[in-house]
Amino acid sequence: MLEREQELAELSAAVREAAGGMGSIVLINGEAGIGKTNLAGSLSSMLPPDGRLLVGYCDDLATRRVFGPLRDLAGEVGAALAEALESADRTRVIELLQAELAGAGPTVLVVEDLHWVDEATLDVLRFLARRVSTMPAVLVLTYRDDELTRDHPLRHLLGVVARTERVRRLALPPLSPDAVRRLGDGHDIDVDRLYALTAGNPFFVVEVLAAHDHEKVPATVSEAVQARLHSLDVSARDALELLSVIPSSVERWLAETIVPGGLPALASAERSGVLVLEADRVAFRHELTRRSIVDSMPVTRRVACHRTVLRAMLDAGRSVDVSRVVHHAAEAGDDDIIVKYGWAAAHEAASAGSHTEAVAHYRRLVERRAAFTPADQAELLEGYAVECYTVGLADLAVAAQQDAVRLRRELRDPVALGLALRWLSRMHWWAVDRPAAEAAAAEATVILTDAGDARALALALSNESHLHMLSGRLEESITIGRRAARMARELDDAAILSHALTNIGGSLWYVYQSDARTVLAEALEVALAAGEGEHACRVWTALVWLLIDSGQIAEAETVLRDALEFADEGEFLGYLRHFRVCESVISLARGHLHQAERQAELALDAQTITRGEALVVQGRARVRRGLPGGREILDEAWQIARRLGEAQRLAPAASALLEAAWLDGDAAAAVTAVLPWYEEVRRHGLKGDRAELGHWLRRVGTPVGAEFSGHPYALLAHGQWREAAEVWQRAGYPYEHALALTESDDPADLLIALRTLDGLGAEPLGRRVRERLRALGVSRVPRGPMSSTRQNAAQLTGRQLEVVGLLAEGLTNAEIAARLVLSVRTVDAHVAAVLGKLHARTRHDAVREARRLGLLDDR
Repeated sequence: MLEREQELAELSAAVREAAGGMGSIVLINGEAGIGKTNLAGSLSSMLPPDGRLLVGYCDDLATRRVFGPLRDLAGEVGAALAEALESADRTRVIELLQAELAGAGPTVLVVEDLHWVDEATLDVLRFLARRVSTMPAVLVLTYRDDELTRDHPLRHLLGVVARTERVRRLALPPLSPDAVRRLGDGHDIDVDRLYALTAGNPFFVVEVLAAHDHEKVPATVSEAVQARLHSLDVSARDALELLSVIPSSVERWLAETIVPGGLPALASAERSGVLVLEADRVAFRHELTRRSIVDSMPVTRRVACHRTVLRAMLDAGRSVDVSRVVHHAAEAGDDDIIVKYGWAAAHEAASAGSHTEAVAHYRRLVERRAAFTPADQAELLEGYAVECYTVGLADLAVAAQQDAVRLRRELRDPVALGLALRWLSRMHWWAVDRPAAEAAAAEATVILTDAGDARALALALSNESHLHMLSGRLEESITIGRRAARMARELDDAAILSHALTNIGGSLWYVYQSDARTVLAEALEVALAAGEGEHACRVWTALVWLLIDSGQIAEAETVLRDALEFADEGEFLGYLRHFRVCESVISLARGHLHQAERQAELALDAQTITRGEALVVQGRARVRRGLPGGREILDEAWQIARRLGEAQRLAPAASALLEAAWLDGDAAAAVTAVLPWYEEVRRHGLKGDRAELGHWLRRVGTPVGAEFSGHPYALLAHGQWREAAEVWQRAGYPYEHALALTESDDPADLLIALRTLDGLGAEPLGRRVRERLRALGVSRVPRGPMSSTRQNAAQLTGRQLEVVGLLAEGLTNAEIAARLVLSVRTVDAHVAAVLGKLHARTRHDAVREARRLGLLDDR
């Protein structure tokens, strides 16, 4: 625990606060071997007599255990929680674990190695993270930050934690040269060379010192571990190899079963510090040790060890963890066991919300589908397809579902075939293949019409209604949707009813019928009352987009706030990404260009359709600020929109592409790309989308008709630019307000537009306005902001960016003045300007807002 005094003090403070009823989260991160587990282990000495320490470990399994680290708590928690974990009942696990942490006396729950966490456990931890501050508990989470890719599932949990008030972050640094020298005292070794080799990694340092061969210092961790193991007898090394293929702590009964001679045979390994033996289990002191042993074993020996473990688990007559059984069966090459237990493992993972794990289990079974009957193969492929669809593997989902449909045709069960086609339709749409989606939907309805299953038919009808709404065939959508809604009411099926009402309400809105809001309100009410969270999110999605198209962004913001809170709380991550795109669209409308781009980036790893929407915002924000890469981003967005061929996707991408081309002064290629799709948008697009696309086509010199819709872009088409400017100003669209004013020949109007554009950092349009002013004979045209100022959302100058960075370091005005060699009075003025531009009341608020806008990303 050298050089960990500050971290120990933080942990001690967290425990004291929990004992007083104020819970918190502690994040411990660092590279492998840095000492995360040792630090977390020190908590046991900090707890009062009535305190509890619960520890669970995420495992390096090829397919993660469902609730893996939480299952390790069995025996330490109540029987009801243990049963819920065994049955993978997510709702009960959350409820009972919360009750455990809310009990008398402080409880510390440590979850180790979160970089290997399963989805079901992540769901539970996200729930607890939002509530732990009100419980007498500390949630300690350890992970290797260098193993977190951009799309790692742990990222969302860390985002949730970042929004909580009571969190401590302990990033463990390597040991200093002085600490390594202290560890090397008494050893005949060149400590400077030791530090240079190990870079201060505590585990590596200790392993080198334990190797006892100081003539040749090991060059790698693996060499150091092998040197330590060399001192053990052959039977102990054999036992360690058997234990090493189990990527978790090993139950005592299992260790006794697989190790010849039982636990006594492990005594020398315990004495040497390789293993830790406890009352009920055996574990390697460090995961790097276990991994090193596994990697050094020949494949034949490794397979033999997995077979030994597998047989011991199956012959023990105990309840088995199917995920672990399937893992060892896969490593041992035992197809029969995979076929026997794999389906149960897939069902367990899917029902617990561990969809990534479910995909892996199903994939193994699909690869061995010949072992199943045709009916079972169809069910297996359908399960695999749904899980692939859930995690965003659209192409794999379509391929598996197509195979399932082929089998369903052969099996001649019309209901099963109709339901399979309905799913195939949905998957085709997510894979951006609308014609195939519509064909499958129509066939599903035909087959199910006389199949005798009303619920299946209602599902198929509502799916068809949805596709008609998206493609702009509104009368068909309303008619079919009302039929589906009637059937859903008769069936008392809230999910289908909400789905159908959302289609009807959206279509009614498109044709400007006043009862659209009433229908959508009922769809939301039905979904919420029935606990149908996904359908509630779907209603919110439709409502927010419709409000945005109508220019009602203030109301859209209010609705979106509720939607974001609900989706975040309920872990509806797909919809959460979609709502982030809506958020970015609103920021773009408000003129917060940098913020819009950052919000859109959060959805770039989403499924293709959502990614396309995010790309439109990201590309448009960059184009309006004159930053590189915007045109290329919009080209990709256009390709996605064109593949889907829906007016509501085509119009925003096309308008953005034309705007970018107009600002660049080279619109020929964009017009060629967009014009063939204009008629689709004109016939089936939203009112605002139609008007905007028509405007941009006319701006680049392509005459198209203009409808009298009252939309600001339509007003521009009829020469009513001042009326359009007023509408946009009232609605809170500063960029569009300035754009309308550029139609004026009055320098006063153009100067107002220029001030707005300079404030937004919209340099390309600002440059065009300056050219117009000079052409009109204005001699003193205001100079634009510096490029460094344009590229930050709050329009801070370079000096102001420096000041806010020093505020983030906690410096006083006098200290900032000394650092920047300025007078205190000058710094006072800069700080006041920073507070004003960031709309902050205090220095702390200013720093927080600067972080949110990404202004401190480089610090």
